[in-house]
Amino acid sequence: MPQPEPRSLLDCGLVLEGGGLRGVYSSGVLRALADLNLEFDYVIGTSMGACNGANFVSRQWDRNRTVNIRFVRDSRYISYLRLLRSGELFGMDFIYRTIPHEIVPFDYQAFYSNPARFVITSTDVESGECVYWEKSALSEEGLMKVMRASTSLPWIGQPVSHEGRKLMDGGLSDSIPLSHAQKAGKEKNLVVLTQPAGYHKSAVSAGGLLRLRHPGLPGLYRCMATRHEQYNRQLKDVEAAEASGSCFVLRPSGPLDVGRIERNPAKLHLLYERGYIETLAAWPKLLDWLYDPVSTCGG
Repeated sequence: MPQPEPRSLLDCGLVLEGGGLRGVYSSGVLRALADLNLEFDYVIGTSMGACNGANFVSRQWDRNRTVNIRFVRDSRYISYLRLLRSGELFGMDFIYRTIPHEIVPFDYQAFYSNPARFVITSTDVESGECVYWEKSALSEEGLMKVMRASTSLPWIGQPVSHEGRKLMDGGLSDSIPLSHAQKAGKEKNLVVLTQPAGYHKSAVSAGGLLRLRHPGLPGLYRCMATRHEQYNRQLKDVEAAEASGSCFVLRPSGPLDVGRIERNPAKLHLLYERGYIETLAAWPKLLDWLYDPVSTCGG
């Protein structure tokens, strides 16, 4: 059975869902893919998926685990007092300035020299449209600003202004950006989800409170009102693509004992290991799929 060439780019898309700190599962998945010498010529991520994807593209294979677990008990990273004072639970300046520039440096040179396309999703909270940001069009500062926007959640974050737009969580408008990868020409895609099979998102009714929290953002209200419909529809699209053979899905084998905001490092380490182990367990099937004669990936 063929094996991928070390560090060769597969002609295959990698689609990364968000999910807050549930995304540590995806961090483990990506570390396993790296250890299996798999890289992809197109990577697209939403929210935490974008953060995971950026480190994958920069080939900093273990940076996701370090950043997403090491600081969860640090008040500079998560602080409910800051949420009350400024409306941000996560310390965005700490996460997107201090950490990548001073504590756990992000390798911009490796990131930009990697020939893979990398796309970040975000939501324009005035219009409600999804805005996609290509690596090739982003400066170092712009990259961190757009990732900050993609991870800014409505109840615990603030909009980020960039290029004349007010941006927030990419998951509001494109939670699982498989269709965008397909439109970019990726006929086959590996999709990494952070919820187990059978999960469906329920509607959330809090329109009045949302308007008080974020006044004057009609796109945000529309996205929040229909987000469950969008997400569940995208799950069906993923399932259909998986059934047709154009998509391979890696997802947790069962419910996660970890929430979107998790501050227990031990739980997060176990979640990371779970993503790693379950990816290795799926490797024989994934390899067959990658090198199926009808596949457009690899070979």
